[in-house]
Amino acid sequence: MKSDNPKIIFVYNADSGVFNLLTDVAHKMFSPQTYACNLCAVTHSNFGMKKEWKEFLETLENPLEFLHADEFKSRYKFEEVELPAIFKLENGALNLMVAAAAINKCQSIEDLKRKII
Repeated sequence: MKSDNPKIIFVYNADSGVFNLLTDVAHKMFSPQTYACNLCAVTHSNFGMKKEWKEFLETLENPLEFLHADEFKSRYKFEEVELPAIFKLENGALNLMVAAAAINKCQSIEDLKRKII
């Protein structure tokens, strides 16, 4: 049976945890040009998810999952991929939807949205 509504999984190039969160916020503030996660840089401010991004996500009919690198590797046992990345989970198969290189070229939410729709 084919799934009509695959899950979209957004994976940040950052690990979970309070210390990592604080380190990431500081890095984005003081050295944004060297921040390692463009998915986070484009979609989040220092205070949380940007309104425009949240509104876009609400228009998607797919179930969504947001994971940090360590959470993704633990949950899906998927090691050999450059992050950040966006995956589609359909019928038990995890497929790369948007690779790190494409995400890293995005300079705005609009750029990223075009990669997803």
